[in-house]
Amino acid sequence: MSSLEAPKARYKQVAELLRDAIKRGDYAAGSTLPSQPELAREYDLNQSSISRAMAMLRAEGLIRTEHGKGSVVLEVPTVKRVRRIDRDYRTRPTGSSFAEELTKAGRTSRTELVVCDPVEAPADIAQVLRLDESEQALLRKRHMYAENKPVQIAASYIPMSVAGSVDIAMPDTGPSGMYARIAKRGFGPVRFTEDIEVRGAKQEEADFLNITPGQPVFAILRTAFDKDDRPVETCLNVLAALQWKLTYAWEQDVKS
Repeated sequence: MSSLEAPKARYKQVAELLRDAIKRGDYAAGSTLPSQPELAREYDLNQSSISRAMAMLRAEGLIRTEHGKGSVVLEVPTVKRVRRIDRDYRTRPTGSSFAEELTKAGRTSRTELVVCDPVEAPADIAQVLRLDESEQALLRKRHMYAENKPVQIAASYIPMSVAGSVDIAMPDTGPSGMYARIAKRGFGPVRFTEDIEVRGAKQEEADFLNITPGQPVFAILRTAFDKDDRPVETCLNVLAALQWKLTYAWEQDVKS
């Protein structure tokens, strides 16, 4: 029987011991932790305390409870998201910054376009894009992977009055390529904003990202505006918070 020490709450000590064991590799990604009755016997605790310890590990993104399997250890690949605020799609057209950063890190990326259709935008997106009540938006939704592990959801919305038709999305392209296409229609972005929120994962997001619903995610809403200050595209990126490091870089304008 493993011994615990006062005065720290015993369930927190169990969580620490299991966390350390996971980080040491004693429990590999995909393996299961001992059952709660087994842990209760090992640490001489009731199952309520063990459940609290498991809840801490789930909240940290270290385990996921699966029916019929128990507490499964998750792989937590760390990905760096870099935003270069001086990037200019007009003179420096590039591919996906997501792919760029993974390539620099020596990792393989993959992106799947899972939706490309005109839709009625959710109310919050419609408000950001200042859509009329009857106007639809072109939705381009992507699932992104690092080493075949799901790490990001990106949903881009473009007012149909800006997109013109679904044809503008084909062949598929990253953000910079799409900005160049809408620029040809007279809606070239000249200003961008990003709103970052940390919130709990929704069920659909958790299912794809292989995390527990309610676990913290970054919800990053990037919006592009044209010269008339009209919002011409907004993209919601959802990332498991424990898997990502956000970095922003920009150049200072120096006047001679």
